[in-house]
Amino acid sequence: MTTSSKSIEQWVRPNIRRLQPYSSARNEFSGEASVWLDANESPFNTPYNRYPDPLQWAVKQRLARQRGVTPQQIFLGVGSDEAIDLLYRIFCTPGRHNALSIAPTYGMYRVCADINDVAYREVPLNADFSLPVEALLAAADADSRLLFVCSPNNPTGNAFPEEEIERLLTGFEGIVVVDEAYIDFSSRPSWLGRLAEFPNLVVLQTLSKAWGSAGVRLGMAFAAPAIIDYFNRVKYPYNISAPVQRYALDMLDRADEVSRWVADTLAVRDRFVGRLAELPLVQRVYPSDANFVLVRVDEATAVYRWLLDEGIVVRNRSSVRLCDDCLRITIGTADEMNLLFQALSRYPKRMSL
Repeated sequence: MTTSSKSIEQWVRPNIRRLQPYSSARNEFSGEASVWLDANESPFNTPYNRYPDPLQWAVKQRLARQRGVTPQQIFLGVGSDEAIDLLYRIFCTPGRHNALSIAPTYGMYRVCADINDVAYREVPLNADFSLPVEALLAAADADSRLLFVCSPNNPTGNAFPEEEIERLLTGFEGIVVVDEAYIDFSSRPSWLGRLAEFPNLVVLQTLSKAWGSAGVRLGMAFAAPAIIDYFNRVKYPYNISAPVQRYALDMLDRADEVSRWVADTLAVRDRFVGRLAELPLVQRVYPSDANFVLVRVDEATAVYRWLLDEGIVVRNRSSVRLCDDCLRITIGTADEMNLLFQALSRYPKRMSL
């Protein structure tokens, strides 16, 4: 029997099942009033004197219409990192349970595991960066609670086939987290449309990447209402500020503009990738479904330092498993990518490390 046919409750930590969440003044009353004297707020400095909606209903309603889900299927966090941390706190008993993921991938899965004293098991991607489905399932045991799959993956840039992730959803006895931080740049469909099929599925998205809002720190988790209810029990009462909620409402009205940004980014990426083949130092450019490319070069650390001297910062991923001599390059504007290409063209054939 798989998780899909069982109650999610069995995976929740017993103390979290018993938890009586903090009830704020804004939880106990929702609606319109002319005088607010319930939350010990200052009457001065409107509108910042008032606590924000603790469940962000206006944002969730707008987001639900846009993404084809219900508001009850949405959690909003301080970046996706808050949702990742909450998953550990909800489902993993410290010192007992474990989580699984691929390697290389987004580093916060491991960091949050370490913070929560949860064993973290890495399963290397195949040599071609494809998903090791059977190896992931084989690495799980009775104490495995979470399985993270970043798709498109960071730093490799590739998205994984739907049938492979579905195999994990039906074969893993726990919560499968599909991190779609870069989904807006991918030709593959989001897993949001299949939430109803898989009660053990959590989909992470963010406004940080395609939506150009990394500085705002607003992430999203989509899941069955039962899972979202636990997110809301465990989170801090007012985790999303009023200015961020207002910003999100404005930003969600700019979806057409965001689509143009994505199209521009993909066009710049494709042109840049085509030009990289001209450079002798470039060994390989890996296919990308994201707004970055992973590039294997001669002496990546020396190239990285050369670029720093040129005032250009990329990410050196040479120390990451399967990414020897690789740089991860974010796609910027056409002018920025041209400056990078020119700097790479000037790079000496050999430099001392």
